[in-house]
Amino acid sequence: MRSASYKLGTVLCLAACLFVAACVTINVYFPAAAAEKAADKIIDDIWGGQGAPAKSDDKRGAVPAQSGDMLLAAAHSVLELLVPSAHAAQADLNVSTPAIRQLTQSMEERHAKLKKYYDSGAVGLTRDGLVEVRDQNLVPLPERNSTRKLVADENADRANLYREIATANGHPEWEMDIRTTFAERWSSKAAGGWYYQDKDGAWKQK
Repeated sequence: MRSASYKLGTVLCLAACLFVAACVTINVYFPAAAAEKAADKIIDDIWGGQGAPAKSDDKRGAVPAQSGDMLLAAAHSVLELLVPSAHAAQADLNVSTPAIRQLTQSMEERHAKLKKYYDSGAVGLTRDGLVEVRDQNLVPLPERNSTRKLVADENADRANLYREIATANGHPEWEMDIRTTFAERWSSKAAGGWYYQDKDGAWKQK
């Protein structure tokens, strides 16, 4: 009995520690999975779902590997009762504000003009979530000024989009995380033949 009571006390102690840790960290947690989901939705709206299918690396639902540490598993179960998933409060990001919808619509309309430059390789996706004229020689001379303006306008909308998403969700400090997430998702969902930059800034072709 003493052994059982000791184990129960240990479980409750671990649960209490995890509970305190959750309370301390929940306010600074960046919901990466929710950000990817939001980015995929917006990119599909803008590109019309023409890019590569999204890949999910979310393994939160996977069964934990055998470890033999039953106390830790029990503590986790207790914590789930005390704090019904700290991540659940941020399961989705708000991407439906008027400002975000306006930016998305503007980018969707512009994409019809930019697509041929993605297809030709003249314009590529940068590692910081923007676009860039990769090879102006692939742009007919009469179109170069208008192409540069398209790129500048697209970059302005993208920068505003990342900022608006962070602000709309009450965490302006998430702007860089949002931008990083979008940069990865733009590249991941790019159509075959399009160019994108890897993490070192080198151009790659899908």
